[in-house]
Amino acid sequence: MLDSVGQHNLRQDVIKSLQNVYDPEMPSVSVYDLGLIYKLEVFEDASVLCTHTLTSMACPFADEICADIENAVTTTPGVKSCNRQLVFEPMFTMEMVPEETRLIMGWY
Repeated sequence: MLDSVGQHNLRQDVIKSLQNVYDPEMPSVSVYDLGLIYKLEVFEDASVLCTHTLTSMACPFADEICADIENAVTTTPGVKSCNRQLVFEPMFTMEMVPEETRLIMGWY
């Protein structure tokens, strides 16, 4: 069982893993830094809930991105299981991209 510090540390490790997952149509910024990960929760039993979206409901790489997200979470050392949920509400817009990412990418 993880205490709150262990949960926090594991969450940070999962974030690092997700920062290595990219949408092939936007290979310069990770799905995490793009704002596609809506919720990331680590529980005491080291299971992870990852709620995410895609840039478009018609994304041609949806299966690949979903598999890559799940793989990134489940292969993070310490993670026991992953409940990955793909949602489209709220619908992703460029306003959801974190300000820091927009500045780095020059997307004002």
